[in-house]
Amino acid sequence: MAEYAGVSRWQVHQIWKAADLKPHRLKTFKISNDPDFAEKVFDVVGLYLNPPDNALVLSVDEKTQIQALDRTQPKLQLKPGQIERRTHDYKRHGTTSLYAALNILNGEVIGRITQRHRAKEFLDFLRQIDRETPKEQDLHLILDNSSTHKTPEVKAWLEKHPRFKLHFTPTSASWLNAVEGWFGQLERRALYRGIFTSVGELKEGLNKPAQNAAKPT
Repeated sequence: MAEYAGVSRWQVHQIWKAADLKPHRLKTFKISNDPDFAEKVFDVVGLYLNPPDNALVLSVDEKTQIQALDRTQPKLQLKPGQIERRTHDYKRHGTTSLYAALNILNGEVIGRITQRHRAKEFLDFLRQIDRETPKEQDLHLILDNSSTHKTPEVKAWLEKHPRFKLHFTPTSASWLNAVEGWFGQLERRALYRGIFTSVGELKEGLNKPAQNAAKPT
């Protein structure tokens, strides 16, 4: 730009600084093109703000392809004047998936760890939710638009279990699903600094924050 404008790089820098322009920074975004965007937002937000009587509102999603990553060398521990260090490269020991249903009133989570991510696993998770919630209460599930949530097998099961009522977020609007925040906490507390030498160790690491989910800090 300096060459094109016939000025020095210092002058370009000063102009950018005065205008609070930061061309070295970049953020991404995606706008939902769902034709029913407003209606779906109204529906989901209404559940958050005014949950139905005698019912549970559960924010449901799955975190797929969670990797069991191990570092190629032992990490160097934190000590005065030195941050914890670890190698930039790693070894992969397999993956797993996690289904979670967050109770929006008390923060409790129903979780299920699976090896695969299909309609079958989602249906098994619905059965688990059915077992672990009071039978006298309706269940309002907030979900995204994954195809695994809408298969004929899932629809047939839901018809036989009318207390389950599904509410879908708009496309490209995962931020509207409250359980995404819980997944973010899970990433920071259990995965980001974790070292897992097997899928079994990874599952143990995932189970610990799930067990403490009713007492968020």
